[in-house]
Amino acid sequence: MTKKFFCMVMRINIDCNGCYKKVRRAILNMKELQVHSIEKNQCRVTVFGRFIPQDVAIKIRKETNRKVEILDVQDFGTIDEDHHNQRPYITSGSLHPTTTTLKLA
Repeated sequence: MTKKFFCMVMRINIDCNGCYKKVRRAILNMKELQVHSIEKNQCRVTVFGRFIPQDVAIKIRKETNRKVEILDVQDFGTIDEDHHNQRPYITSGSLHPTTTTLKLA
């Protein structure tokens, strides 16, 4: 049996820490997602795994009550279950590191 791997980038409005926690909890509850990245400053969420992109966006929308916009979907093809440990190598040039400044009182 073969399954498709996808990498999907979404825009989700993350205003506060509560919104961040809602999105993170929704993503962690989805077993089909293997890797995720949440960029709070850019309101961008990237997920990777074996899933149907529209279904994941709908699940996140229902669980968080936030607008979900799919920006990009990359199809990494099918992989036999015999070789399920061999995952495609992903590079993303769009992710930029962010810096924060903490003020201690």
